[in-house]
Amino acid sequence: MTDLYTRTPSQIVMYATEYCSDCHRAKAFFEANHIEYLRVGLEGNEQATEFVMNVNNGYRSVPTIIFPDGSILVEPGWKELQEKTSKT
Repeated sequence: MTDLYTRTPSQIVMYATEYCSDCHRAKAFFEANHIEYLRVGLEGNEQATEFVMNVNNGYRSVPTIIFPDGSILVEPGWKELQEKTSKT
């Protein structure tokens, strides 16, 4: 995928870390609902980390989930993900 670091990717992109419980919850949501997404880990990935910090005004907040329509959810709960994905 060539559009990883853009605010309008061709598919859902979740920027995450291995140790983040919110990231695990978002992953579980996508998998339980059979929603395709691409996970990009921040560990050892300077470009991903810089992108997330740029999107979040200097904060390294994860998960940061970018949708093809340009919308962004940061640290969303199950309900927020459900509301967003029922519209797409």
